[in-house]
Parts: sequence; C-alpha cells; structure tokens
Amino acid sequence: MRSRLTTLVSALALALVAALPATQAPAAALAPPDISLTNVKAHLTQLQNIATANGGNRAHGRPGYLASANYVKGLLDSAGYSTTLQSFTYNGATGYNVIADWPGGNPDDILMVGAHLDSVTAGPGINDNGSGSAAILETALEVARQSLVPTKHLRFAWWGAEEGGLRGSTYYVSNLSTTDRSKIKGYYNFDMVASPNPGYFLYDGDDSDGVGSGPGPAGSAELERVLADYFTSIGVPTRGTDFDGRSDYGPFISRGIPAGGTFTGAEGTKTSAQATLWGGTAGQAFDSCYHRSCDTTSNINDTALNRNADAIAYAVWTVAAAPAPVVVWQDTFETATGWTVNPSGTDTATTGQWERGVPQATTSSGTKQLGTTVSGTNDLVTGRLAGTAAGDYDVDGGVTTIQSPAITLPSGSGLRLSLSWYLAHGSNSSSADYLRVRVVGSSTVVVLNQAGAASNRDGAWSTASADISSLAGQTVRVVIDAADASTASLVEAGVDDVRVTR
Repeated sequence: MRSRLTTLVSALALALVAALPATQAPAAALAPPDISLTNVKAHLTQLQNIATANGGNRAHGRPGYLASANYVKGLLDSAGYSTTLQSFTYNGATGYNVIADWPGGNPDDILMVGAHLDSVTAGPGINDNGSGSAAILETALEVARQSLVPTKHLRFAWWGAEEGGLRGSTYYVSNLSTTDRSKIKGYYNFDMVASPNPGYFLYDGDDSDGVGSGPGPAGSAELERVLADYFTSIGVPTRGTDFDGRSDYGPFISRGIPAGGTFTGAEGTKTSAQATLWGGTAGQAFDSCYHRSCDTTSNINDTALNRNADAIAYAVWTVAAAPAPVVVWQDTFETATGWTVNPSGTDTATTGQWERGVPQATTSSGTKQLGTTVSGTNDLVTGRLAGTAAGDYDVDGGVTTIQSPAITLPSGSGLRLSLSWYLAHGSNSSSADYLRVRVVGSSTVVVLNQAGAASNRDGAWSTASADISSLAGQTVRVVIDAADASTASLVEAGVDDVRVTR
C-alpha cells in the first residue's frame, strides 16, 4: 500500500510542477493570481489517499502524518524552495514541521504563511486542516510558477502536532534565536478554510469587536486589513474572530509577532444573523464533521475554499511583493520636532495633558499607563509621571490636545498615515471618554476614534492607519485628543511612531 501511494504522490508532484520555470528571472510587480481550485482539491485528494492508506488518519506520530509531510516537501523541493523537515518530540513520538523558504527578499523582513498539517486520530482531517495546508501549498507553488521576486523574504510552514496543543509551531518559535524571531515581521495562519456551512472570519488584529482576547501585537491590524480588502473586493462580508489560542498563531503573538488569517468555523453553531450574512443553515455547526471520521473530501465547501485560496494569494502578493513604502514624514518622538499642546487654547483637562517624554508605568486593576514605548525611549503620553497613586497624572477634567508641526504632503495617491496607540481606563468610564487622531487640512480625515466603555481596559499597544490621499498636495497637521469627559475615570493614553508613507 505504501509503495503504490509513493508512486501516486510522485506522479502528481511531476504533473503539478511541470509548469514551473527551471530558473528564476527577475519580474516586475505582478497582480495577485487566481489560485486554481482544481489544483487545491487535487492536494486534498492526495491527503485523503494518504490517510486511507495509513489507518484512516494523518495524526501526529502516525505514518500518515510523515507521508503528508513528505508529499508537501517533495512538491516544494521540485519547485525550487529550500525546505527542511524540522523534527521534535511530543508524547513519545517524533513530529515534523515542514519549513520552506523561497529565494530572495529581505532576510531581515520575513513574512511567514502557515497551516497545521496534522489531523486528529479519528479521521483524515481534510477540512481540519487539509484545507489550509492545501491552499497555502498551491499558493507557494504559484509563487514559483510566476517567478515572484518579493520585497520581503517569504517562508511557508506546515505545522505538526497542532491537535496536541500547537506543539510544532511552539517548538519552532521557541527555538528561534531572539535575532531570528525579530526578523519575522508578520505571520498569516490558515486553519479550516473550507467548512461545509462556512462563515468568513478574520483574526481580529485590532480588536474592533471590542470583546474577547483583545488586539494582536502591533501590526496585526494591517495584516487583517489586507485580507479584509480582498473580501470587500469580491463582495463578501467578514467578521472578526478572536485570538483565542486555538491555532498556530498562538506562539507567534505570544512573542509579539503580528499575526492574521482566515477561518470558516469549526464546531460552533451558525446563528440566524450569520446565515443571513453568508447563507448556509442557521442552527447547524459550521463543520458538523469537526474532529470526526467524516472529515473527508466530501466535507469541503468549494466556494469557501476557492475564496480563501485566492485571499491567501492576495495577501502574499500584497504584503510580500509590493514595493516597500516610501516614508514621507515620521516622528518617533526621540527628539522635539515642534508639537504644540492645547493649540487652540480650548483644552479643559486639569491633569494628564499630552507631553513628549519617557513614560512611567502605572497600574490600577491592571496596567494603565505603559512604561514601554514602541521604539526608543520617548512617546507622546498623557502625563508621563506615575505619581504616588495611579490617578495622580491621568487625564482629568475634560479634553487635552496636541498638534503636530506642519506636514507638507506630496501630490498623488497612495498616502497613508499610521501610528501606534493605546487607551486605558477604569470600569467607570463611558463612551464620552475617548482617544482621537485626525489629519487636518482643507478637510479632515479621522484615523482613530476609540471611545471608552463601562469596563476596565488595560493599556496595550495597537496600530491604526488611514488613507489620507484626499489631502494630497496640502499642508496638514496631525491633531490628537484624549478626554475624560464623563465621570472621573482613570484615563491614560499614549501614541508613538507616527508615520506618513506612500
């Protein structure tokens, strides 16, 4: 049985890589490709055949898993990737991660794309997670077919023993040096992208739903935005899903690496509102075969698989292959550049006015003012001192405002302002409290408008950005407001690394 399977795998490998170029030639920036659904499903068929030939599963420590890893590695080797089978031990058995690096790109600026390759012991795991594995595999092969020359260095990964508790991805991240971890600037995770009763969920990088686990590390919102842009372009609405630790983004975000990805639902039940949004059947699981023997090639929604495969390619081409943005203007607040506090003379805050400086940490039912910055030692902060009590230098009495020096924007499109920020407050806050960032010229672009709420919110760095091309050719200023405008809540805010790019 194993020799027949090896022959079949080798034949498919030759067929799928036949169109790949023998050598790589530099290419101009290319539009994201339409990933072949037929090819993705061919990979799923092979994973099903591997499971069938090896006890009905592809689980960690079983022969079906190693056969799956060798299948993936064989295709990537033939396509020109530098691949590694990274071994680790879990529960008395050897597991394997498949790590594949595409030549070129900035080695200090790595985009990783990953999916777990293992199944549970109960079944072949074709949706969970053959679907994500096959979709990123076909995307990786398309990178080779198109001789993509990325700006970032591209690395793909297929993780082992995810079903045992993220064992393979945890081993990989934990065994990187601090320097090598710092080179990974983003990680996309794709786990269950073809559920038969699908939803269209994006990992909620900016915590825009305001509940659950909170935002991902700084940069996660940008990874989410790229995927959201793709689904918007095809008219498919998306919703956020929390970083709840159930998939292989976990070890990355725990080390501060930005993450994103898509998910079509597992054992959870689709609500009536979700059925109205996406179709399908309300009151039924997104995947009723989750972790069961019926998770076979019959347990796949082709439409969801096709959309997600194309979304993966869009993200890879957009994030890794786009020309690096040109910095038009930036301020990291390490030196004084001419920001003005209370520029209109109308501020009402009695303490906690904005200032540039080295912040001191405060705590009250959790972290409120962060003593860390995104870069360097200074940021913009509402009252940088800690005082003897957490509320000594927080925002009190109303609004505090700070305004940037004049910024002359060039003409043309593609201008974007980005920044890192946090807002923290006590449980007696309300929506009257806020942190707001605007770019003001002949008109105003709101970059961030984060309201308070009647719940405790700890300080945590996040990111925000907005297209400001409508102000191109103008002289503008960035205006930042923070307010304790309801009951006297403990309000703290910080801003760092404000940047305009094209």
